[in-house]
This record gives sequence, C-alpha cells and structure tokens, in this order.
Amino acid sequence: MAAKEKVYKIILTLFIAAFGIVCIFPFIFMISSSFKISADVMKFPFHLIPERFTLDNFVGLFTNGMYNFQKWYVNTIVMTALCIIIKIFFVSFTAYGFSKINFKGRDAIFLILLSAMMIPSDIMILPRYIIFKNLHILDTMWALILPSCVDVYFVFLLRQSFIAIPESISEAAKIDGCSHLRIYWQVIFPLAKPSIATMALFSFTWAWNDYMGPYLYISTMDKQMLSVGVKLFSSGLIQDYGSQMAAATVVLIPVLVAFLFCQRFFIEGVASSGVKG
Repeated sequence: MAAKEKVYKIILTLFIAAFGIVCIFPFIFMISSSFKISADVMKFPFHLIPERFTLDNFVGLFTNGMYNFQKWYVNTIVMTALCIIIKIFFVSFTAYGFSKINFKGRDAIFLILLSAMMIPSDIMILPRYIIFKNLHILDTMWALILPSCVDVYFVFLLRQSFIAIPESISEAAKIDGCSHLRIYWQVIFPLAKPSIATMALFSFTWAWNDYMGPYLYISTMDKQMLSVGVKLFSSGLIQDYGSQMAAATVVLIPVLVAFLFCQRFFIEGVASSGVKG
C-alpha cells in the first residue's frame, strides 16, 4: 500500500507540474518575446532564450513619437490610485453603517442594495454615458473613477467582515466616549485589514486592466489609459510583436508587485474566513 501511495503521489505531482507549465507558458512566452526582435517572436520552434537579445522594444515604448506611452502609464497610475483610495473610504464606511449602526429599515435597505448586483453591467453603459455627458466629465478620468467607487459586492464582503468583529469591542469604545467615526477608523478598520487588503488588490487589478471604460468614455489620446493604449500596438497593418510583448510586460509588473505586497493579507483573509469561533 505504501508503494502504491508513493507512485500515486509521484504521478499526481508530475501531472500538476505539467499543468502548471502549460498555464504559465503564455507568461514565459510574453517575457521571452519582449527581448526579441519582432521577426523572431513568431519564429518556430520557440526559443526560450532570445537568439538576438535586444532592449529596443522597451526603449521604443518611451521614445516612440507615435505613442505617448509614458503619459498613459501616469494616467493609469493616478486613476487606479484614486479609485482604490476613494473606494476604500466609501465602501468601508458604508459597510460599517450596515454592520455596526442600528437604524430603522437597515436590513431592508441592504437587501435593496444587494439587488443591484443582479443588474447586468452592460445595460448601464448608455445611462452612464448620458449622465457623464450631463455632468461634463466625459473624456476625463472621473468617468472611470466614480462608477468604480460604488461597489455593492465589496460592501457585502466588508459588512460580513465587520460583523465577525465582536460587538463587545465597539461597546467598550463607546463607553470610553468614542464616536462612530473614531470607532470606525481606530477600532474596526485596523481589525479588518485582511478583507480591506483583498478589496484593494481586486480593485487595483480591475481598475488597472479595465478596457471598456477608457474605450467608451475617453476620446483624447493623451488622456487615455494603458489598456486601450496597448491595443494600438496591434491596430496597424504591420504588427510589431516585440513592442506588444514589451508593453504587456511593463503593464503586468505593477499587478505582480501589488499581489506580492498584498499576498500575506489576502491569504490571511481567506484563511480567517474559514475559521469559526
């Protein structure tokens, strides 16, 4: 039985390793191709180590007069940062109200709020466009920031996290004379760091990679975001695969850094959600 179990573990390990290699191959292909000249990117058979190593693809991103890649990068960083900061404040404060403040009709209002999750996002495109036009925020990053700040899913997520915090802690703070704002900021918020970090990580990824919003609501190229800007590298008659892979690599770096930074909180939040009592 021990021999059979050992063979089973070896086979399972080899299968998982092969599956992992298949999953990570597009990432390896992208990194490797970003250091190749365009003519070698689609060359068969594939060479993991570039035959003609070059950094011209990365240099060209920031020196090409046809594309303002560095401006797109700054725009995306600013937009994503504002999205996360504003969303964390609004969503966490809303979740605190629905979890720690007793008021008439609280549960009914929360159910109505949850029902908004059943509305497909696609049917909101035209109404949002009309609203943004009337507010004169079309062709600005606020057309991307404001919709992302109201996220019912994360209100629900943080509400459940705040409910799990013992009420005795809030009551003790009230006895000491703390207001709801102080309890929220100095007591509840620090104790819910794993859930908030999870929200920040997902919000960063969604805002950073959002394509539909910038494509629909921003028309000036100097105000455009990376997701739409990178698409321009493949819109010409001549495909510059090397520049496309280099641009995709540079765009992916902040996402990897954000995941590595939030990984500890993310794992802690997932682990704590499965522990009761």
